[in-house]
Amino acid sequence: MKWAVVLIGPPGSGKGTQADLLAEKFGLIHIESSKIIEEKFKNASPDDLLLSQQKKIWQSGELNDPKMVTGWLVEAMKNVWQSGAGLILSASPRTVFEAEAEIPVLEELYGKDNVKIFNIDLSREESFNRNSNRRICEKNRHPVPNLPEFKDLETCPRDGSKLIRRGHLDDPETVKLRYDVYLKRTEPIIDLLKNRGYEIIQVNGEQSIEDVYKEVIQKLDDSNKNTTRDTDNA
Repeated sequence: MKWAVVLIGPPGSGKGTQADLLAEKFGLIHIESSKIIEEKFKNASPDDLLLSQQKKIWQSGELNDPKMVTGWLVEAMKNVWQSGAGLILSASPRTVFEAEAEIPVLEELYGKDNVKIFNIDLSREESFNRNSNRRICEKNRHPVPNLPEFKDLETCPRDGSKLIRRGHLDDPETVKLRYDVYLKRTEPIIDLLKNRGYEIIQVNGEQSIEDVYKEVIQKLDDSNKNTTRDTDNA
């Protein structure tokens, strides 16, 4: 079955890590907006004033222009669908504008019953702790959370490259701003999706990576059973 899985949650909730695990288990393609955005800025011409301006916004911890990001994401989603695979989004939609543009596309491509939406909940305090001290790998930017089991790691467990800090994006003030931005601009998506008829699958993000993963798998299985039951009774 081809799914479109959407992971919503504040900074540090482990969306990217869980998306990678789910992608590997179910053969999904992980579309990570943060990597797409970074790549666009990395390859941007210095003469491109729009991208230069948006890069400064991104570095400050604010969200980029929703219309621009949505265009990039919709293109990526359609490319995955055309390849015959399911997908998982870990950092989009981030605004109501993006949700209103992206969710209908997912419904059109995969069917509404196959769009699964998770909200990984995480407190402000834990978000600050994880983001202020987390690292990524130098080669592929795999996130390594600030959790006890990873404390002594010096290289990425996935590709062996050096672990580095993300600099400005994880400065304390930027981390605080990013959580505030999440509450103001991303959390309202949940009510929008509920009004659209979606079950928002709640997950406790305060747990270990393994326990969050187990909860996601169990609740995804429960959701699929409910969908099958509803279809059979229709």
